[in-house]
Amino acid sequence: MAMRIEDYALISDRLSAGLVGRDGSIDWLCFPRFDSDAVFAALLGTEENGHWRIAPSSGGTCTSRAYRPGTMVLESEWHGPDGGVRVIDFMPERGEAPDVVRIVEGLSGRVSMRSELRLRFGYGDVVPWVRHLDGMLAAVAGPDSVWLASDVPNHGRDFASYADFVVTAGDRLSFVLTWNASYRHRPRPVDPLAALVATEGFWRSWAGQCSYQGPYREAVVRSLVTLKALTYAPTGGIVAAATTSLPEEIGGVRNWDYRFCWLRDSAFTLQALVKTGYSDEARAWREWLLRAIAGSPSRLQILYGVAGERRVPEAVIPWLPGYEGSRPVRIGNGAVDQLQLDVYGEVMDTLWLARAYDLDPHEDAWRMQRGLMDWLESSWREPDEGLWEVRGPRQHFTHSKVLAWVAADRAVRTVEQSGLEGPLDRYRALREEIHAEVCTRGYDSERATFTQSYGSRSLDAALLLIPQVGFLPPADDRVRGTLRAVQRELGTEGMVRRYDTDDTDDGVAGDEGVFLACSFWLVDALVLDGQVAEGRRLFERLLSLRNDVGLLAEEYDIGSRRQLGNVPQAYSHLALVTSALHLAGVPASRG
Repeated sequence: MAMRIEDYALISDRLSAGLVGRDGSIDWLCFPRFDSDAVFAALLGTEENGHWRIAPSSGGTCTSRAYRPGTMVLESEWHGPDGGVRVIDFMPERGEAPDVVRIVEGLSGRVSMRSELRLRFGYGDVVPWVRHLDGMLAAVAGPDSVWLASDVPNHGRDFASYADFVVTAGDRLSFVLTWNASYRHRPRPVDPLAALVATEGFWRSWAGQCSYQGPYREAVVRSLVTLKALTYAPTGGIVAAATTSLPEEIGGVRNWDYRFCWLRDSAFTLQALVKTGYSDEARAWREWLLRAIAGSPSRLQILYGVAGERRVPEAVIPWLPGYEGSRPVRIGNGAVDQLQLDVYGEVMDTLWLARAYDLDPHEDAWRMQRGLMDWLESSWREPDEGLWEVRGPRQHFTHSKVLAWVAADRAVRTVEQSGLEGPLDRYRALREEIHAEVCTRGYDSERATFTQSYGSRSLDAALLLIPQVGFLPPADDRVRGTLRAVQRELGTEGMVRRYDTDDTDDGVAGDEGVFLACSFWLVDALVLDGQVAEGRRLFERLLSLRNDVGLLAEEYDIGSRRQLGNVPQAYSHLALVTSALHLAGVPASRG
């Protein structure tokens, strides 16, 4: 059985990613892209579905582990009666082919070690043909090949490869696993020690550019490094997480593939990057956005592939039993076909912010934005699936309408402030009409709160964003009433759920944990309301939920005290950065 979600650490070369457990096992690795088939899928099954463990032969979890400061270089140490050993795991910046480098260092005494490599292509389904060629181990199946170069000999048994060896103080032994297309010449192996120096140098240099100097710098830098690690380097697209199908409820069916790029993250992403000193990354994200959404405004999607692919059909993998029996295991994401009006607001807001931050936006982008507004003018009254991608009936979600207002507001501001041509009177009228309708139909005056959808009594944590996007000021009684209602009805130990699954017809069985991004939104709402001390206490409580290497998944289960959902979750780390900026007094609201 896989370890707890929080027992995993991320390694990444900004094209693909893997998860390393505290037991020294890589239980998840996709080659050659974030969204490629996994070659190690034990995370969602058993060791027979592929993994690679390097650890003391006696087994057990590491004594301690940490990333080297400001990097994605992971160090895990075991200390026992026979001595101490360190395993260094990282993925070097892409050269000829994607690599995983593992370096074993003897620290003291004499420690017996074992490497157990079980390759399974196609998400744990395909056993490759394994041979020894030119001093390397070569595994081939269909279009994929993986090569292992190591300083110790490997032998095969039971469709796996093993290496048993001993390390003493001062020893340093290396393993390099490299993917290559099977029809190409074998890849040139990297020099592991030189790659370590180069990789550490790259990450330290990048992290050193962070302009945030507040009291939570360590957490902010780790979150930014994690976001960088989730960025597909050739395009600038940022995947929502490195994994698929880690459950929102252990044993449940709320299991989704998050290895794609969501438009809902766009404005949060751009702002967090700019305000922490990463304008180049913000510009690259903006460029990805413009390429991805090019085309008919009526066909704007809520998510895209890392290179802007539109087709990410959802399918079920029947041979994987799922994380702790949480089925089904899904690849692709059927939400791609949903209507979500909020993404129009996110896109308009992102491009308005890009101009405000002087990121040299393409002037022809405005023509595309005008096309989006033309479509929205005639369609904003339609029900949709909403921010949370419900798979039940479409509804008039209040947050969706608020974001439609954001689109109109940013169109007005763009014409007024940027000197670009557009039907200003129409945009103003649209903005006023949406605002009036939301305040009438989306607000429950008896309970003094905005509601999840028109006429509903359900609440939604996304309503906390109303002051951040500028729809109403933080001091407005309706905003304050909503804040109190969300805390009261969706709160647990100060944190909040997205919505009440018993009161919302989201089309999926089961329950879920508190949503970490929403809980950071609560921090922001408290700070904007002047409750800075309470916001700070909640922020520090949320920081305490990070795992030992500073990573957050999507959700947290109060009862079992465990992280839930895909990991690491970009939305959680984006929200962390935004809340740290709010607490530092840096204006991070988008309105």
